[in-house]
Amino acid sequence: MSSHTTGPTADAAATYLTAIHQRLTADGCTVTLPSWEDHPVVTGCRADRKVRWFGTKAELFVFAAAVPEVDVTTISEFTAWAMRYAKSLRGGIPGARNAAMVLPALVSARVRPEAVQWAAQDARILGTTLISRPLTVETSQAGARTTMYRGGVVWGGMFTSHVLQKAALYFP
Repeated sequence: MSSHTTGPTADAAATYLTAIHQRLTADGCTVTLPSWEDHPVVTGCRADRKVRWFGTKAELFVFAAAVPEVDVTTISEFTAWAMRYAKSLRGGIPGARNAAMVLPALVSARVRPEAVQWAAQDARILGTTLISRPLTVETSQAGARTTMYRGGVVWGGMFTSHVLQKAALYFP
C-alpha cells in the first residue's frame, strides 16, 4: 500500500480531514496531529460529565486519517492502534466513574464493501471502559459517505446518544 495519494481523490480526502480538524476545534476538542504508518492523523479529544451519567466522565477520542484504500485489514489495524493510543492518553483512573469512547475513521476515495460492513457491524471493546465505533468515510468530488455502527452496546450504553451526536457533528 502506498503511503501517499495524489490527484482529485486525494484532494477530496485532504479537504475532508481539514474540515474534521475545524469541526473538532470548534467543538472544544484538543486537537493534535500524530501519525500512523506514515499517515498524518487528525486527533481530537474532549471530556464530558453529565448528571444523567451519574457523574461519570466520558472521554471522547477522534482519530481520522486519509489512506489510498480502506479494506478490512486496514480499518481493523487502525482501530486497534487508535484504541491503544486513546488508552495511553486517558486521564483519571479507568473504572466505574470514567469511560472512554473512540471514533477511529479512515477516509479514502476507495472503500471496499467488506470494510463498510465491518465498520457497521458492531462496536469494539477493550477492557470494560474503552469502546470504539470505527468509521469508513468514502470521499468523492460530490461529498462523502460515512458508515459506522449506530446501535447500542452493553458496556457504555448510557453514552450511545452522546457519541452518535458527536459522530454526526464531526463526520456529517
